[in-house]
Amino acid sequence: MTEETRKYLAIIRERTDFVPKVALTLGSGLGGFADTIQNPIVIPYTDLPGFPVSTAPGHEGKFIMGMIGDVPVICMKGRVHSYEGYSPEQVCAPARVMQAMGAQILFLTNAAGGSKSTYHPGTLALVTDHVSLFIRNPLIGPNDEEEGVRFPDMTQVYDAQLREMIQKTAAELSIPLDTGVYVQLSGPSFETPSEIRLLSQLGVTLFGMSTVQEAIAARHMGMKVCCISLVSNLAAGISGNKLTSEEVEAAGKAAEPLFTKLVTESIKGMKNI
Repeated sequence: MTEETRKYLAIIRERTDFVPKVALTLGSGLGGFADTIQNPIVIPYTDLPGFPVSTAPGHEGKFIMGMIGDVPVICMKGRVHSYEGYSPEQVCAPARVMQAMGAQILFLTNAAGGSKSTYHPGTLALVTDHVSLFIRNPLIGPNDEEEGVRFPDMTQVYDAQLREMIQKTAAELSIPLDTGVYVQLSGPSFETPSEIRLLSQLGVTLFGMSTVQEAIAARHMGMKVCCISLVSNLAAGISGNKLTSEEVEAAGKAAEPLFTKLVTESIKGMKNI
């Protein structure tokens, strides 16, 4: 555990002894899910001196912890991104703090552009794998042996048991759930049509500016990871429309009822995983 993580954990422990099982990161336009957490304990990032603070639209910047059914959850209502000027270490700081509090599962969500023929704005897609070639790996630098090995395996970043459970939950709720491979790019500019064509040839179908660094850090720490992307727009060059952040937020709000239902029931299913 890094000194920074110890510092943040000590401040949190002065306020609560809450131990989460699931850590949940909410993507752009999806912050309303946090309102469903029972008996919430709220700690704004600004209460943690030096902690990275969200500046992106739709990211409030606070930890919310409480219960979803019988499962103790800590939720990031707002994440930080590299395009805000943060280092990979800062981007992954919240995941490291949540793991230090006791979280065993990192449930990631994001808004993404999509290129698959079955996608449309509002599609929910379960991430099966990712491409990390275009960002700085968050594990570069000295390795903390307490957290994980120097060269962690990434054969299966997104846990097969969790994916199977989420797909089963979606089917039981009659919620359409597609799948896809996600790539994290630096942003903040959206991708060009040529970049989308290139990445599509690598098998990528979901394009975003978050998630992968957090997933790598979580796997390094031994956490189980799963991720659902909300396809907020068709990727550049597919629809012919210009891409905007307002479109991303609007798609998130429209999809929020189904997303909230799926995430809520999926977390309840993680009780015995």
